[in-house]
Amino acid sequence: MSAQQLITADLRQWIASQLAQGCSQEQLLAAMQSSGWDASVAASALAQTLDPSLVQPMAAGISPAVREAAAGSPVPEPDLSRGAPVLQIGDRAVRVLLSLRHPRVVVFGGLLSDEECDAMVAQSEARLARSETVAAKDSGSEVNAARTSEGMFFERGENDLIRRIEARLAALLNWPVDHGEGLQVLRYRPGAEYLPHYDYFDPGMSSTPAILKRGGQRVGTLVMYLNTPTAGGATIFPDIGLDVLPVKGNAVFFSYDRPQPQTLTLHGGAPVREGEKWVATKWLRQGVFV
Repeated sequence: MSAQQLITADLRQWIASQLAQGCSQEQLLAAMQSSGWDASVAASALAQTLDPSLVQPMAAGISPAVREAAAGSPVPEPDLSRGAPVLQIGDRAVRVLLSLRHPRVVVFGGLLSDEECDAMVAQSEARLARSETVAAKDSGSEVNAARTSEGMFFERGENDLIRRIEARLAALLNWPVDHGEGLQVLRYRPGAEYLPHYDYFDPGMSSTPAILKRGGQRVGTLVMYLNTPTAGGATIFPDIGLDVLPVKGNAVFFSYDRPQPQTLTLHGGAPVREGEKWVATKWLRQGVFV
């Protein structure tokens, strides 16, 4: 919660008066956000007004939309409850190299074999085109100067290799295969980079409502490294000062339970200094991606 946005008795009284005048919970929440209130603070204030005994906004009378805004969406999550340094996922022994709780970031070692990395590069190379980002004004995509890589998408379940990797990722992250977008392979040549950005779809963009119809918000990202560049190309998280160096077969996972900067998931691809960088990215959605 922001230190500048406190939930006071006066605020709860104003919320109560708006509800008494017939304003719906969703309308009130939207109005508060448009006035500059942080979404989670606004939802918590609304929940506390509806049930002052709440420590967390879980009252039965709170609408699902308000509860989700306050509590966040379910997210993919590897099972690290045993504290084991190695996870046996099907035919792979995947190492846990780093685990952060907030933001939720996990670095895995040996998620892909060298042969799988090489095969994915070989299958994608002839299909590469200039990478694009989500268009700001419509439901398509567009070339963006912030992203200077080449990329392509595999269809979900396109071949045996992709099906095997997708099944492994689903087991690792406890998230259904059909809740994921197709794997995207990217090549970064020397000097190529991806400036810091968020992977969730910006609720303020006019293109977002159409995108969300295909499976809801993105709630998690997994970046797998298909080679080891000679220098540069780290995945960077500027908000927390974390750099994940690209090592062939390794991967970095992070999740975000709401489309807000407070998730601290601002990230980017640092410039490749020497050699090339190949990555495969898996974006995970709230629901079935179609």
